[in-house]
Amino acid sequence: MIPLEEAVRRLAFFPAQNLKLKERGALRSGWLADVVVFDPAKITDNATFERPYRYATGMVHIFVNGVQVLQDGEHTGAKPGRVVRVPGWKPKC
Repeated sequence: MIPLEEAVRRLAFFPAQNLKLKERGALRSGWLADVVVFDPAKITDNATFERPYRYATGMVHIFVNGVQVLQDGEHTGAKPGRVVRVPGWKPKC
């Protein structure tokens, strides 16, 4: 197993670098960030094939682009997400 900090870095910073996404992948002033506050001892995936849209437990707060979308495990109704396109992306004609 690897330390939690290293896992977060590999799941956030490395993909942003590989996809050449500017100002993403780390918590830095002025950068866009999605932040998840969770209890690692309580993380459980509750989704099943029959009920695929069930939330995981152990998720406490989630912020997307600085806007809270999950507060104390409950969705706030906010939908601040947006499409992220890599450099060189072109729409299909």
